[in-house]
Amino acid sequence: MKKLFLILCLLLACMTLPAQTMQDSNYRTIGYVKSDGTVQDSNYRTIGHIKSDGTIQDGNYRTVGHLKDDGSIQDSNYRTVGHFKSDGTVQDSNYRTVGHIKSDGTVQDSNYHTVGHVKDVKASYAAVLFFFNLLQ
Repeated sequence: MKKLFLILCLLLACMTLPAQTMQDSNYRTIGYVKSDGTVQDSNYRTIGHIKSDGTIQDGNYRTVGHLKDDGSIQDSNYRTVGHFKSDGTVQDSNYRTVGHIKSDGTVQDSNYHTVGHVKDVKASYAAVLFFFNLLQ
């Protein structure tokens, strides 16, 4: 009986895992990233998808960009629009710093002003979502 109870508790916990949250600088929720890469706005409307292979799609599954293993962020025509560095620095296509994703999830602009917060969202996804308008 204890094992059955434990299994039911684990199933319930897995079914109710929250989406990863994106917030603005005032901690208002502006969107979610689900575990399958679906990106939703604050009203849970799907606005895009980030696939495990790095393909970035809009809400209608049209490819709008690519997130490459080397950290480059490309548009649908494979033109580089930015870069994400392992230290959290976000750069435009000319390698000018446009922002930073801190290890605690704080998203900052190039002047280190906080523009948002991400909770449990991959930093590279946060770079795409906050600094490059590929899904809009």
